[in-house]
Amino acid sequence: MGAFKWIFGFLGWVTWGPIGAILGYVSGAAIERSIENVKQISGAGTSDSGQYSSQRGSYSGTRGYSASEQRNSFLVSLLVLSSAVIKADGKTLQSEIDVVKDFIRRNFGESAVSESVRMLQRILSQEVIIYSVGGQIAANMNYSQRLQLFHYLTQIARADGDFSKAEKSVLEAIASAIGLTSSDAASVISMYYKDTQSAYSVLEIAPSATNDEVKAAYRRMAMKNHPDKVATLGPEVQKAAEEKFRKIQEAYETIKKERGM
Repeated sequence: MGAFKWIFGFLGWVTWGPIGAILGYVSGAAIERSIENVKQISGAGTSDSGQYSSQRGSYSGTRGYSASEQRNSFLVSLLVLSSAVIKADGKTLQSEIDVVKDFIRRNFGESAVSESVRMLQRILSQEVIIYSVGGQIAANMNYSQRLQLFHYLTQIARADGDFSKAEKSVLEAIASAIGLTSSDAASVISMYYKDTQSAYSVLEIAPSATNDEVKAAYRRMAMKNHPDKVATLGPEVQKAAEEKFRKIQEAYETIKKERGM
């Protein structure tokens, strides 16, 4: 990972708080991408609008983010919003921070862990305005990626084995802020916040649903949460999506067994 995105992310955090960290990180990533193109392509021409083009490649600040940049932006979003989840119950537990560290280690390597944790610790000392941060995330991340981000945040809440109502409330607020439907949010939460209705909640249906409605709900959820939809975020995120996919299958099997389908 290049230094620009982390430097700009940190400066953004210092200046504007957690939301500035995201904006600064994205700006730094854009600078790194521009520098890399200049390095790789000789004779590059740059227009007054800040756009580059040549016969061998092109760069423009208005283009979509690369797969690497999507993964990096996903990381910064996770760091900012995870602080809100970690503090939800009034405690900052090492087990919750360890979930974040494990994600960073598996996706970005050991060298990125200490840098990321330092940034997380600084964010933890600040107040995160969920709806301000969430609005930026909703504007710059596709729905499947936001759904997977929410899945990671939910894993943080259950890290200590005690998924509290306060954490559930914060997660519901985050889901709303990043533009998830209430049914999608309830489905993810129900994978970890267990009650008698959790299997039905995972499939986003009521216990009164008919067998045909159960089958249709399973097909709909399987399609919406397929791991291929987050493939650009890297193999580890896709692996986590596969876990979520299995939770949907487990809920379906639980209902089938209960009903003798």
